Amino acid sequence: MEVFEQAHRHFIIYKPYGYLSQFYSNSKQQHKKRFLGDLYDFPEGSMAIGRLDEKSEGLLLITTDGKMSDFVNSQKVDKEYYAQVNGDITEDAIATLKTGVEIGFEGKKYMTKPCRVFKLDKEPCLPERSKKIRDSRHGPTSWVSITLNEGKFRQVRKMTSAVGFPTLRLVRVRVGAINLDSMNTGDVIEVNAFDLNF
Repeated sequence: MEVFEQAHRHFIIYKPYGYLSQFYSNSKQQHKKRFLGDLYDFPEGSMAIGRLDEKSEGLLLITTDGKMSDFVNSQKVDKEYYAQVNGDITEDAIATLKTGVEIGFEGKKYMTKPCRVFKLDKEPCLPERSKKIRDSRHGPTSWVSITLNEGKFRQVRKMTSAVGFPTLRLVRVRVGAINLDSMNTGDVIEVNAFDLNF
């Protein structure tokens, strides 16, 4: 078990859809965007650990401790995502995701590492997203759990697209042993330490 306890401050948040994983705008082009600082008055020096892109939601850890950030971003900590994909995902596609798929990263081809993937039997109980997902009139959707210990930019979205099932909604539900549990969109919980429990 790894427990970090320092004089730093740590937060667990449920990042909503449509928010950037930064605390304020650093360009005029972003003046209409929404930021983590719009959710809570985070202390100076706060940083998001393992960012989620603007269209992704879910568990995000915030800390003032750079060493903690580096550790969680290392390949020692699993991150689990629930992805709602376009279509009824096949066992073949899941098997391919498990073994690794080729995606583009920084202008080059990259083969993802083996990971844990399975289809969810039913739609997970998650807060409703602020922007509606298309309805069933446009065809079926399905949900998969994908657990990675790497985190390339937009990796899960690229992976599901590579096997023919583009991601419609993406929610990070777990980092190490920290889970979303019953958190609601926009919730911010300050904790004394991150117990990653592995």
